[in-house]
Amino acid sequence: MELRQIRQFVTVAEELHFGRAAERLNMTQPPLSQSIQLLEKELGLQLFERTKRSVKLTSVGEQWLAHARGVLADAAALPETARKLARGEIGRLRLCFVSTVDYSLLPSLVSRFRATHPHVELSLREATSNLQIDALLRDEADLGFVIAPPSAALSRTLTYRPVLKEPLVAVVPSTWIEAMREGFCDQTLEPARFFASPLILFPRPSAPIFHDLVSGFYAEHRAPFAVFQEAIQMQTIIGLVASGMGVALVPKSMTRLKREGVTYLPLSGRVPTVETGLIWRSGDQNAALANFLAIADEAAPLGDEGR
Repeated sequence: MELRQIRQFVTVAEELHFGRAAERLNMTQPPLSQSIQLLEKELGLQLFERTKRSVKLTSVGEQWLAHARGVLADAAALPETARKLARGEIGRLRLCFVSTVDYSLLPSLVSRFRATHPHVELSLREATSNLQIDALLRDEADLGFVIAPPSAALSRTLTYRPVLKEPLVAVVPSTWIEAMREGFCDQTLEPARFFASPLILFPRPSAPIFHDLVSGFYAEHRAPFAVFQEAIQMQTIIGLVASGMGVALVPKSMTRLKREGVTYLPLSGRVPTVETGLIWRSGDQNAALANFLAIADEAAPLGDEGR
């Protein structure tokens, strides 16, 4: 069945006269009659009841007319649909993110993208950086917010763009504040007091750069490095701190997570900074992806958290 045959059927159904239908279609009547007969033969049913004086739709033909018109309307819309896809006005964008950006960049960027591209299907999934890289390589995601990945994870397959740098802050159980009073002043914690407490941290495969940043901070102060408890979500880490299990280092943006039982404290001295960025498949032609990246460039130029 060809689109041409469907258009001819609709025209005959609207005119109920083969001569007038042929004139509308800029063709002669015999080829039109033959085309309709071939269509009926292909379908194995009759669409029109014909006499020498009249043409009318069969019951099936009358009901099929609405479906045929729908097919023609969809076909007519295909060129504009292609242009909208090329402009990223419609389509799909699968976005993954680490939990930290839910407290910094993510809400405003998603809000702006939805406002400017309301017809793009945007799906969100929280995942650790390593799982996002795997999802991108398997074409199960289009874009990810990750803690800076090691360069070896990128090669030519993935492109990474930094969008945010922010200092780490200590998160400690609120019940420890009085006991640690001599360890900080003006709400700034001395690193030595922090190092003396059990550490809660990501497993290294989940965020190797972040893990190495923390271990390097210990090494810089000649403090023994040992992870007391691992967790793969930042909110879980903060929850474990609230339970009194230990202390953690988190990006400054996480201080927006108000959790009973924890206190966020800046560290004195040189403080390491963590970088967060966007990652996607190199050469991806998804226009919706390009539009999101443009919004991110405009709204979140690389800089310190809070700029």
